[in-house]
Amino acid sequence: MAGPKKIIIDTDPGIDDAMAIFLALRSPEVDVIGMTTIYGNVYTSLATRNALHLLEVAGRTDIPVAEGSHVSYMKATKLRVADFVHGVDGLGNQNFPQPKSKPIEKSAAEYLVEQANLYPGEVTLVALGPLTNIALAIELDPGFTKNIGQIVILGGAFAVNGNVNPAAEANIFGDPEAADIVFTCGADIVAVGINVTHQVILTDNQRDIMAESDGLFANYLCKILEYYFSYHRDAYSMKGVYLHDPTALIAAVNPSLMTYTEGVVRVQTSGITRGLTLFYNKQKRFHEETEWCNKPTVKVAVTVDAPAVVKLVMDRLMHS
Repeated sequence: MAGPKKIIIDTDPGIDDAMAIFLALRSPEVDVIGMTTIYGNVYTSLATRNALHLLEVAGRTDIPVAEGSHVSYMKATKLRVADFVHGVDGLGNQNFPQPKSKPIEKSAAEYLVEQANLYPGEVTLVALGPLTNIALAIELDPGFTKNIGQIVILGGAFAVNGNVNPAAEANIFGDPEAADIVFTCGADIVAVGINVTHQVILTDNQRDIMAESDGLFANYLCKILEYYFSYHRDAYSMKGVYLHDPTALIAAVNPSLMTYTEGVVRVQTSGITRGLTLFYNKQKRFHEETEWCNKPTVKVAVTVDAPAVVKLVMDRLMHS
């Protein structure tokens, strides 16, 4: 019998990142061997602080945290940060105390390369934010794409509108150049876009059920979730929240809860559609030589058993 799958979570916590991290720690199918941080929901330094804080809440300060890039792959410093979704502190404006633990000395890219070399083919990297750290790992060691077991990406809006603008999903929009590098790098990649995560909703009533449990993680999350629910009421006029990050994490924990298609993914890096993910199903062979030719394929999630995902998330967080 194979043991649990080794995973590293690349994250920008983030309320739904917190849910995904706690879910991973409660999932016997996976062993979280490390975390790396990136900007997105908050700036990178705050993402690191939040990652360390969440591991302290979970009693898992044995898990190393490596701080990631503070700028995009092309060295842009003007970054989009979604504090209006998650609060200024990223965790619902709860003003949690400063964590006692510190990140390790290695950068995120160095740590990712080190772990992929240490456990070739065994590590699944779950990327919950912009893909800068992964692009930098590929640049640091071209062998990374062969050594990493799988990369599960929360990102893209395949054949649906984006959530930053009609073209782009937030994580891909955060660093389109990095995303295009990662999607075409040749690694074993599974992308979970908002075409799937928008099917997975935690309702107000389900949050109330979680709040009544005595689960450590459920109680913590119910404190920070109100800000997230408020955003969804305003932005989507809905009584619930999308479970983006937990759904992507489930693709590593129990991939059978989704179905997938396979093809080439490219990312638009300029103009009004910057951050757009385009999927080529390879059903037609085009005559002209283009930027689409001879590119490796990736898997893209297309359907999800949403009730099963929500039940799994709730059960594991409530019994913590």
